[in-house]
Parts: sequence; structure tokens; C-alpha cells
Amino acid sequence: MPATTANGIRHFYRLDGNENKPVVMLVHSLGCDHSLWDHQANALLPQFRVLRYDFRGHGATESTPGDYTIELLSTDALALADQLGIGKFAFCGLSLGGMIGQWLGANASDRITRLVLANTAARFPAPDLIDARRRTALAEGMTPFVDAAMSRGFLPESVAAVPPFVASMRNVLLATNPVGYAGCCAALRDLNQTDLLPGITVPTLVIGGDRDLSTPWPGFGDLLSNTIPNAKSLVLPAAHLSNLECPAEFSAALLSFFAPLT
Repeated sequence: MPATTANGIRHFYRLDGNENKPVVMLVHSLGCDHSLWDHQANALLPQFRVLRYDFRGHGATESTPGDYTIELLSTDALALADQLGIGKFAFCGLSLGGMIGQWLGANASDRITRLVLANTAARFPAPDLIDARRRTALAEGMTPFVDAAMSRGFLPESVAAVPPFVASMRNVLLATNPVGYAGCCAALRDLNQTDLLPGITVPTLVIGGDRDLSTPWPGFGDLLSNTIPNAKSLVLPAAHLSNLECPAEFSAALLSFFAPLT
């Protein structure tokens, strides 16, 4: 993966596809990295240029100490796009990536051509819980989170079968820098973007999972789809990491939604 400095830190990224194609930026979830999007990137590449990166504190991107904010992570994304000479782009983010997408949709609508918000929320439902997770990461590292993260990310039958994508995400989580993970936990803890939603005028698709325990469709996905003007919605038979459990359906939804850009 190539690297570049953007917003004051070193970012690792992948930019694949033909330069004359419209760009799609894919942004991962807490405790994951850019590899979350392998299937979707392959599906999109015939028609799009695909930008994936490890956001601050994750994967091979630099971890800075202290609390992060959604605004900081979002301006990182814009700075990376600027550094790569990308003016406008379609955006798809899952969980924390979708929270970044909400901020961009409301505050940088001139840059975003289409917006997909997957398995995400406008406000974190349990700030005390996520702050406890932040403190545990700093004190004990990533091992204490593995079992709970797998049970939230995937359906029980997926965890029991241990397909390659479950094993891969487990390894990525364990390799995540605890300082960066803790910084992102702070961004989740302080999240409250409900007031931004009515101002998102970018064409938006909201994707959820019918068995998502982290951001359930009732009260989370449906809030986004009902509050963002003219948003479309799709609920998949999946837990939190719906793009991994329903890769073909998720990719098909992206291709359909982004089709007017080609």
C-alpha cells in the first residue's frame, strides 16, 4: 500500500482503477481496516476508481494520542482526497465510516456525489459503555474485545463456521493500535449528529442489517432513512458487518445506487 501525509499524519491507502472513472471512497468500521472492502472494491472496479484507506489510528495509518472526533476523522478523509487530487467522489462508509459519511454529507456536500451509510448511527446509544472500552484498550490492549466484537459483527452461525472473513477481521482487530482504537472510541462516545441529518441533500442510501445488535435498524437505520431527505433504504439479512455477510447483495446495491455516475 502506498502512503502519503494528509492532515498532518501519514495515511496508508489503496487507489485502484482507471483514472478516467468516477471515484468511490470506501471507509471502514472501528477495529477494522481497508481490507473490509475487498469484495466491494472488486465489484466496483470495472466501472469506478476505488479509494480505500486505513483511517487514523487503524491499520498502517499513524495513531496519534488523545481523543479523536468525527470532524477530525472526516477532515482526514477530505485531506487525503485533496492530496490525491480527487475533487468529487461517491462515499460509502460502514459504522464509524458511516458516521464520517454523515459529517461529510452535511458539511462537504460539494465534494460528495452520492452517499451510502451502512450499519451506522447518528448518535452512539451507550456513551459510558464505549468510554469503558476506550479505557480498557489503553490499559489492556485489544484482546479483551475480540469475542464481543465477533458476536456483534457477525451472526452466530457465521462465527461458529469461522469462514475466512471472520478469521481475517479477528486478526485485524488484534493488530489494531490500542491508542488509535481508544481515540476512535472517544469519537463514538461524543457522537451526536442528529441535527445534521435534515441538512444532508446528497442522494443517500441507508443500509442496515436485520440482526445488527450494534446499530439496529429500529431506532438507528430507520432514523437515518426517515430524517435524511429522500433517502433510500435497504435492510439485509445480516449482523453489523453486513458487507461481509451479504457481499453480493451489498455490492449490487452499491452498483445500482452509483450507476447514474457512470
